Amino acid sequence: MRIVVIGTGYVGLVTGTCFAESGNDVTCVDINAEKIARLNQGEIPIYEPGLTELVRRNSAAGRLTFTTDVAECVPEARCVFLAVGTPMGDDGSANLAGIWAAADSVAPYLTPEAVVICKSTVPVGTNRSLYERLKSKLNREVHVASNPEFLKEGCAIQDFTKPDRVVVGVMSDEVGDLLEELYKPFLRTEHPFLVMGLESAEMTKYVANCMLATKISFINEMANLCEHVGADVNEVRKGIGHDQRIGFQFLFPGVGYGGSCFPKDVKALMYTAGQQGMIPQLLYAVDEVNQKQKTVLYHKLAHYFSDKLTGKTIAVWGLAFKPRTDDIREAPALTLIDQLLAAGARVQAHDPVAMDNVRELYGDRIQLFAQEYEALEGADALAICTEWNEYRAPDFDLIKQTLKNPAIFDGRNLYDPAKMKRRGFHYSGIGLPQPQ
Repeated sequence: MRIVVIGTGYVGLVTGTCFAESGNDVTCVDINAEKIARLNQGEIPIYEPGLTELVRRNSAAGRLTFTTDVAECVPEARCVFLAVGTPMGDDGSANLAGIWAAADSVAPYLTPEAVVICKSTVPVGTNRSLYERLKSKLNREVHVASNPEFLKEGCAIQDFTKPDRVVVGVMSDEVGDLLEELYKPFLRTEHPFLVMGLESAEMTKYVANCMLATKISFINEMANLCEHVGADVNEVRKGIGHDQRIGFQFLFPGVGYGGSCFPKDVKALMYTAGQQGMIPQLLYAVDEVNQKQKTVLYHKLAHYFSDKLTGKTIAVWGLAFKPRTDDIREAPALTLIDQLLAAGARVQAHDPVAMDNVRELYGDRIQLFAQEYEALEGADALAICTEWNEYRAPDFDLIKQTLKNPAIFDGRNLYDPAKMKRRGFHYSGIGLPQPQ
């Protein structure tokens, strides 16, 4: 099948590459000529495990191409996926300018059989508006579908090729049948292909992300309570996780969620509810708890140094919002860094892949080191914000020798508190009995 994907960001590039891997003829389009030139040279603008190999293999096979010219590829396309950004506005609403611009750019070249499929996360009603917009421009019937993505950064290839479900919102059975045929190679393990209305598909994406964000904020609030009453959240988590109604997924306490989806989607659904005259009290609480949770490590550090952080040097391990990605959008580490700088502290940081993005943001206001132990030199304490595997089994003797104070503030509970105490560390995690 001939497929065009508009947008070569995270979702667009993964979508186009995986469809090419299953034998389709895919063209990815972007208005950024520099990005397209890099992709044509085999350079991947994002970090995603396994993506570089897939892009290069399918490009070499001729199944995956990149261009800035919609006129050269859309006229032959049966499926046109819109995978452009919908950034959050100041009021929490989704900015749909990219969607409308992409739709307008492809409209003149759509054949009557072509289906325009919105892969971007968009508010309820967007696909219906997209249908009306294209129908008005072309003065004829058009095919529009909603196909929300459920990709986790760091394992997006796995999520796309082995999905737990595929959701599509359609206006006709024939479009649903077409998309089921397209996704059939990825559904061989009997995972469901769910066909529903446009509005239901749009809502499904938001509800899923808001539910996961709720679980994170819930366990973080319970973790904070555990610290006050002397309980261990790791033990509590096991005690509730074995209840099949609850489970263990997304019940890992930490310093809050970040990234391109959860913060934006929670606020977008809050905005949508407000537009309907509703007050989404639970979503407001989820967002508020998360914003507060991002400050927990700073307050622990401030307490340890008796609110005298001026002139102190804090080493920070982990800058991306989660491991296996270079994405720093809404990353808890950035909140910590901002607070430390505002308090007059110096920051020395390391991350396996996200340092270039952080350097663009902070310049020379913080020091970045290519090796994690180098970031400890001259530091008064270590704060851990991202659970990279590289940090799970470090050389604790070297850490203790290098830090001015044997103090670790662990925002991801990577280490055993009892063992850290025996090693002579002041170790403070999230929801764990706190050292005196």
